[in-house]
Amino acid sequence: CCSFLITLQIIGGYTQERNHINAANVTSFFSQNCYLIKHQKTHTGEKPYQCSQCDKTFSHKSYLIKHQRTHTGEKPFQCSQCANTFSNNTSLIIHNRKHTGEKPYHCSQCGQTFSHNSAFISHQKSHTGEKPYQCSQCDKAFSHKSYLIKYQRTHTGEKPFQCSQCDKAFSQNTDLIRHQKTHSGEKKYNCSKWDKTFSQNGNLIKHQMTHTGEKPYQCSQCDKVFAHKANCIRHERTHTGEKPYQCSHCDKA
Repeated sequence: CCSFLITLQIIGGYTQERNHINAANVTSFFSQNCYLIKHQKTHTGEKPYQCSQCDKTFSHKSYLIKHQRTHTGEKPFQCSQCANTFSNNTSLIIHNRKHTGEKPYHCSQCGQTFSHNSAFISHQKSHTGEKPYQCSQCDKAFSHKSYLIKYQRTHTGEKPFQCSQCDKAFSQNTDLIRHQKTHSGEKKYNCSKWDKTFSQNGNLIKHQMTHTGEKPYQCSQCDKVFAHKANCIRHERTHTGEKPYQCSHCDKA
């Protein structure tokens, strides 16, 4: 077990130093020896814990245990308010904020608040314009690594998200979720003017444009405008001559 070590104790206006431990490269102090040992591995790069199912290694045993759940599918952390389960406690804490409405991360530039740190960090890049993640196959760059990974599937054709009810697969999880609603018949988006319901919010927005007459998509080569982006793209091909759909049996496109 970890041996407890008091770092600094403030008594009567002065600092009394008792059994403090100082890491070699930084002036960090720790209350337990095991915390110091963990911290020092960030300097040495030591990763002694190897996954038995893949080649990944980790600096701490706890990180290895969390990783191994990606192989086993184990989700021991159960939400007390719904049926959702999670592979690690951090994910459960973040999920619980959906129930409580807690958003502890506050943007100082626009006032937006966020329930988890990764979304907050992502948002801040929208202010700085920083795009450090470059596609290796074209000149596109992205503010977040996850966006780059998703985009790269347009080059590779990878579709890792498989529907459990049919043979369709998708490059993004959001597309899979959208598709699965076609099986469940769920239609929670209602038009306020007509008695129509939609399985996707995007389809409701498209439909509402038939009421408003809004046509926000302008052809880049003529003055035609369209209610839907897909229609604008199809029209622009009449200017460019592009024929992206090729017959697999002959050379017609």
